Amino acid sequence: MMSEIPEGLFYTHEHEYLKSTGEDGVYQVGVTDYAQGELGDVVYVELPDSGSTFDRMEAFGTIEAVKAVSDLYCPAEGKVLDVNQALADDPELVNSDPYGAGWMIKLKVLDSAHLKDLMDAAGYATLVGGK
Repeated sequence: MMSEIPEGLFYTHEHEYLKSTGEDGVYQVGVTDYAQGELGDVVYVELPDSGSTFDRMEAFGTIEAVKAVSDLYCPAEGKVLDVNQALADDPELVNSDPYGAGWMIKLKVLDSAHLKDLMDAAGYATLVGGK
């Protein structure tokens, strides 16, 4: 089955996405549909505290599936404004709705120049080989 790769998002080589919230410089961060499909059933997500700051590609948490535990990487230097508390009780939201209810953190991007290093939907589709 083809992974869903929405237009208008930024993507990393580690399968995180940035989705604009409509607020200037504020994005929701989560893992892509492809990533959750590769991981399988997500059983636990460890997320940072609001107010934490991370460098570009610094690990901000972990995602645990039945098969594996993976680090989550911050797509750009930023400050965590909000954390999706729903994932504590319902981590499978990452599987069922990765670009919606399964978001992980809201990030205030501190250096928008980092966004140019990320992929658009077409670039990401090429990376994952159109799987």
